[in-house]
Amino acid sequence: MLPAAQPRLSSLSRRSMLAGMAALACGRSAWAQSPDGQIVLGQTTALSGPLADLGQALYYGAQMAFAAVNARGGIHGRTITLNTLDDGYEVDKAVSNARQLLADPATFALFNCFGTPHVAAMLPLAQSSNVPFFAPLTGAQVSRVAQRNVFNIRASYAEEAEKIIQHLATLGMRRIAIVYQANSFGKEVLDATQRAMAVWKLRDEGATATVQNDGRDAQVAATKLADSEPEAVIIGLAGKPTLDFVKAFRSQRRGTPLYALSVMGAAATLQALGRDAAGMAITQVVPQPTNPAVPIVREFMQARKNANMAQEPSHSALEGYIIARTFCEALQRAGKNPSRAAFIDATWSLKKWDMGGFEINATEPGQNASRFVELTLVGRDGRFMR
Repeated sequence: MLPAAQPRLSSLSRRSMLAGMAALACGRSAWAQSPDGQIVLGQTTALSGPLADLGQALYYGAQMAFAAVNARGGIHGRTITLNTLDDGYEVDKAVSNARQLLADPATFALFNCFGTPHVAAMLPLAQSSNVPFFAPLTGAQVSRVAQRNVFNIRASYAEEAEKIIQHLATLGMRRIAIVYQANSFGKEVLDATQRAMAVWKLRDEGATATVQNDGRDAQVAATKLADSEPEAVIIGLAGKPTLDFVKAFRSQRRGTPLYALSVMGAAATLQALGRDAAGMAITQVVPQPTNPAVPIVREFMQARKNANMAQEPSHSALEGYIIARTFCEALQRAGKNPSRAAFIDATWSLKKWDMGGFEINATEPGQNASRFVELTLVGRDGRFMR
């Protein structure tokens, strides 16, 4: 079984912690290699709270990849440790965790930190410290900054919205309603969708509504959109708000097509939705996690088997796995005695690197290294179909 997420910071000496905090306050953060040469990554993510199903899947996917690499002796003989702190999808807690991780001299990089408002709040810390901010988990433009230590992988929300709108335009739909989360993630989805509608010359004829992070106003939002009699609804929600909205909307208008972005489609959310999930169309930013025809998926499935994972394979777990595999490739290219600077250089050397059905193409800072987006359909059994 994979290890649970446990902080390592308690093992730091008071002197090391104070030195790290002083360095962070000065806008710099020196990396102190551990005596055994391991590479320690710092991560703050939602292991609890409204988006725990997504955060946990991403975490376990990454841990599977690192466990497989470590079992083979690591990268240039160095094992990789993922030091993960739970923020419960709370922005203030995420920032506090990030400060704590950056103050640890052993932290080589911040890894796959999760959430649009959380990443936005952490970004100034990463930028000022020049610590690698590797694969922040958001499709928002806020993380696409022209700074070399910030390395985005997943396709943007704009690219996901473009895929949905292109599909709806092909079907001739015009009255498209949008529900979005009442935070920066939701606003990003709304803005990206409306821009895509303008590109495809679809007039904004549908209603819009917001839902709070705890889903308490999902019923109100569902009634508002149902009363507008839309031809389709685009859902810019994640976790519990998705569950609450979809159930409320389906109870009023079962036949209306529902479209959502990748962050909605966690396995736990679909399972909780039951028959209400059937027929939903959801964009994905990684391949189907159960398709053995794709080499990286076969590798993922074997790693999952080796790790005795009880959870169902999911797109989020595969995404975590792919992100960790990409990190390992960059670390390999950084050489036997990597520095943070060498690692950052190595990330930008990943040009058209195919890990087996998924391409990483690092073009320039401010751009995501993957453009992979596909539209999937939820079947009656709650599983995804192409």
